[in-house]
Amino acid sequence: MNLKGVSPTEFPQKTTIQLLRWYILDQSTSVGRYILESLIFLAIGWIPTVVGIALRACFYRLIVKCHGPVVIEDGVRLRQSANIRLGRGVYVDHGVWLHAGYPGIEIGEFSQIMQHAEIRIVNPNQSPNSGVRIGKNCYIAAFTIIRGHGGVYIGDHTQVGPNAKILAVDHIFDPSKPIGERGLSTKGIWIEDNVWIGSGAVLTDGVHIGRCAVIAAGSFVTKDVEPFTLVGGVPARVIKHLENSPVPEVSEMAGATS
Repeated sequence: MNLKGVSPTEFPQKTTIQLLRWYILDQSTSVGRYILESLIFLAIGWIPTVVGIALRACFYRLIVKCHGPVVIEDGVRLRQSANIRLGRGVYVDHGVWLHAGYPGIEIGEFSQIMQHAEIRIVNPNQSPNSGVRIGKNCYIAAFTIIRGHGGVYIGDHTQVGPNAKILAVDHIFDPSKPIGERGLSTKGIWIEDNVWIGSGAVLTDGVHIGRCAVIAAGSFVTKDVEPFTLVGGVPARVIKHLENSPVPEVSEMAGATS
C-alpha cells in the first residue's frame, strides 16, 4: 500500500506497520534506499571540518546526483535524496534541510545554500509542475524557506536575503470543511535572472518576478513584478523603475519597508 498521500486525519485507521511504511516513504523513495541513506548519514553526516566534507563529497554520490565536486557541511538533512541534483561547486551549509519530493530539487553550479535554509516539496499526486530549480551562481541566505509544492524556478545570479520565504503553495478557503481537509492551491513561482530579494521578504504563490527586479526587505509580494523594478511594502508596491538607473542605495531599500 502506498501511503505517501495519506492525510493525518486518516492516521488512526492505519496499523503501526502501515504508519512506519508511510514515514519511510516520506523520507526516501524506497525502503532499500532509506536503509542505505540512513547508514551513510549515520556514518559520515555528522563529521565536521574538511575531513567530513571530503568524505561526503565521495560517498554522497551514492545517494545524490552530483555533477562535479560539491561541498556539503555536517548536519545537513537530505530527504528523498534520489531526487536531489547538485551542480559543480555547489555549497550546502550547516543545518540545511532539503526535502525533495517528486520531481525534485535542482541546484545549479556554484550556488550557495546557507545555514538552516529549508527547501521542501510535498507532492503526493506526483504533479510534474512541482519541484524547485535554482540556477547557477545563486545565493540563498540563512533561514530562508522555499516551498516548491507548485513549482519554484529561480534564475541565475539571484540573491535571496536571510529569513525570506518563497511559498509556491496556499490553502484553499472553504469554511464548510475542517482546515486539514480543504486541500491546497499550487500555482508556482517564477523568478528570473539577477533578482535581489531582501531579508524577510515573502513571495506568495503565483507571482512572477522579472529579471533584475529588487524586492525590498520585509516586503509581502502578492502580484507580478516587472523587470528592472524596485518594490516594497505590505503589500508590495512599485517604488522605482531601475532600468538605466544605478543599483538602489541601502537607504532606499530600508525606506521601502515603511
